Amino acid sequence: MSALGALTERRDGYRARQAALLSTLATQGASTRGIRALLQKLAREADATLKELWAQAGLPPGFALIAVGGYGRCELFPHSDVDVLVLMPDGTQLDTDADLKRKVEAFIGSCWDTGVEIGSSVRTLSDCLAQAENDVTVQTSLLESRLIVGDARLFAGFQERFKAGLDPKAFFVAKTLEMRQRHTKFENTPYSLEPNCKESPGGLRDLQVILWVARAAGLGTSWDDLARTGLATPFEVQQIKRNEALLNLIRARLHVIANRREDRLVFDLQTAVAESFGYRNEVNEAGRVISRSSEALMKRFYWAAKAVTQLNQILLLNIEERLNPSAHEPQPINERFLNKAGMIEVASDDLYEKNPHAILETFLVYQTTVGVKGLSARTLRALYNARNVMDGKFRSDPANHATFRAMLMQPEGITHALRLMNQTSVLGRYLWVFRKIVGQMQHDLFHVYTVDQHILMVLRNVRRFFIAEHAHEYPFCSQLAAGWDKPYILYIAALFHDIAKGRGGDHSELGAKEVRQFCRQHSIEAEDCRLVEFLVKEHLTMSRIAQKEDLSNADIVGAFAKRVGNERYLTALYLLTVADIRGTSPKVWNAWKGKLLEDLYRYTLRMLGGRAPDRDAEIEARKREALVQLALHAQPFEAHKRLWDTLDVGYFMRHDAGEIAWHTRQLSRHIMKMAGTAAAVTGKAVVRARVSPVGEGLQVLVYTPDQPDLFARICGYFDQAGFSILDAKVHTAKNGYALDTFQVVSSLLPEHNRELISMVETELEQTIEDAGPLPNPSRGRVSRRVKSFPIAPRVHLAPDEKAQRWLLSISASDHAGLLYSVARVLARHKINLLLAKVSTLGERVEDTFLIDGPELQQNRRQIEIETELLEALGA
Repeated sequence: MSALGALTERRDGYRARQAALLSTLATQGASTRGIRALLQKLAREADATLKELWAQAGLPPGFALIAVGGYGRCELFPHSDVDVLVLMPDGTQLDTDADLKRKVEAFIGSCWDTGVEIGSSVRTLSDCLAQAENDVTVQTSLLESRLIVGDARLFAGFQERFKAGLDPKAFFVAKTLEMRQRHTKFENTPYSLEPNCKESPGGLRDLQVILWVARAAGLGTSWDDLARTGLATPFEVQQIKRNEALLNLIRARLHVIANRREDRLVFDLQTAVAESFGYRNEVNEAGRVISRSSEALMKRFYWAAKAVTQLNQILLLNIEERLNPSAHEPQPINERFLNKAGMIEVASDDLYEKNPHAILETFLVYQTTVGVKGLSARTLRALYNARNVMDGKFRSDPANHATFRAMLMQPEGITHALRLMNQTSVLGRYLWVFRKIVGQMQHDLFHVYTVDQHILMVLRNVRRFFIAEHAHEYPFCSQLAAGWDKPYILYIAALFHDIAKGRGGDHSELGAKEVRQFCRQHSIEAEDCRLVEFLVKEHLTMSRIAQKEDLSNADIVGAFAKRVGNERYLTALYLLTVADIRGTSPKVWNAWKGKLLEDLYRYTLRMLGGRAPDRDAEIEARKREALVQLALHAQPFEAHKRLWDTLDVGYFMRHDAGEIAWHTRQLSRHIMKMAGTAAAVTGKAVVRARVSPVGEGLQVLVYTPDQPDLFARICGYFDQAGFSILDAKVHTAKNGYALDTFQVVSSLLPEHNRELISMVETELEQTIEDAGPLPNPSRGRVSRRVKSFPIAPRVHLAPDEKAQRWLLSISASDHAGLLYSVARVLARHKINLLLAKVSTLGERVEDTFLIDGPELQQNRRQIEIETELLEALGA
């Protein structure tokens, strides 16, 4: 047989044996039994093939082929690299020995040709040890090395010298620092919606770190070894093995389903992996999906990751104590707890079984003891083993209610204590309703955290309003919080605002019932209880009104003022709303949303203060303030008059004094007096842009003769230029000119403000004057999340309260060109746009438009418009 034929036969044989092993993955369903053995068999298959290729390569007998990394511990995932080290005796000169170099290169090439995708290094023994001494990553890779084939004495000498040069304490510090950096990269949570089952907190890497530092310290090389040396209890080892097997199975199936090395549970693979476990979508009688198969898988993953996180902390603390016996004697905090080198330690291992009240007391002590930075391994283990103590009787115990209430009323440490309670599973066992949303995914395209993590994020945001060091983040919120007398009211509201997610029904209504019961159990005063219940029930209201309604309409603000009732309720709702939006996703909050909420707060506060809405007085006040600002820019006397005479009440109600002054400065020079008319204009489009006064993006002014497709043309330009529109105020003056103002953002801001302002002013003016056909919308890539969890486009068209204009509401998955597509439909039907409220929530848009036009009065035309809009949204 030719060399090529032998190579092909060997490659085909290796792949066939590998495929036969992997076929068992598809038949074992949700069972994790046998996954460890499968990974070992895949490694042994690679071993056998490498031995054949090594023998064929004709390398010197003093060489050795060593497996390192994951392959070194005899564990090979379907598409992982086969990491090997070609170890040469000292004195070998590969660069000067052409024949030897050719043989080594031929061996490595034959591995790839055979289908064994190796990651290889070729070093002498001394070079290998020298590199390991300076690089902890190399040390880690070599720590689990094993001989595949070659000189056993060379390998034994390498192991002896490697272990002699390893500093267990330094290695422990390096690996724990490395782990912290890795956790920070993943936002210190195992609850990412697309977690990495290897690298995320609670992933396989966290388990590997335990065995690495234990092996380096000579404390054992397996989980059973850790049990024998007393570092882990038999129960902990059982839990570790069970969760490790699940993570291994998920990772192996990810590789097979993706047909590549893929360790992330990305949205477009979650369903396929879930179905390989036997999970299926749950549907109701109407055929609507009420629970996705992926949700069941992810919840199982999150519970495993949480257990791994807890066990990792316990065992690493135990190993650290072995490596660094504390020189300080534990100091008593009280008769139940000690302070051991800054960690709270239980006085006895059975404390929680004998005294269940001490469980919650642990976290109160954590809050109130100066200098304490965490819980010791002994305390964490005691909590882990006391989970069954936290039963119905524990949850209904008045003494525990008093302790938890005291925790919420402490002046500091609230966020840290509740997060620690969640990490140790105590929070979900004490608040059973919270346990139901631990690991609960949210498929609304704007939350990027599971429900429990979002709740704790919102709690953290509320807490920061009351901390002086964070006043620069939310100045107005911090100002309001400084005058708030009972912070715990807001903490409870944050804790319960989304607690009923995932049950079906209105989670705000259900959450209000839950928090009412909580307040009664925990002896919260009746008035405070009513406020908390109001906040949970109405936590979405202020955001909805600010982002979707016309805040220049006194009736809308008046109805909201009536709903909140008083300043105290308004302030509390405002603080919770800001914290909630900031806690959904880094992409959801922006300065424009902050301004809308603050404007609604101030308008409502004015009404609640007994000041009846007086439109004329409000307009006069804005005009006076605008004139003051104009005077600062040395505008000619009455330069404003010619423009202002063309503008009606609606313009002055929708723009604040700063915007009115800016518009006037930019436009007054373009307006001149003409005989027989109040005002006229030069006839040329005027486009001006400035850095937005709200501190984010640009504010763009357009002044030009009105035309039916003007809004669509402007949206088309912003779409093509890569800008996102946050808000549009569209006004038609009495002289037939459009005066439109847009808030836009771009990924290039703020670094290129000056260039972008110049570009917008020049190009948008040219676009408006070149009245050609409207271009087709751009089509950007749809994100994986939108692909995996699309939402059905929704269009709602209804007359406003006075039946003079129409409110158009749309909701859809976000994609490039969406707003422009909507604008083209409106232009096609000669619909006039009066106001646009553009709200982007992560990867979902919810936009509201105030419109009018003759075709809206005809039912048949209405249906055509709605149909075309749905097609545009789903395009």
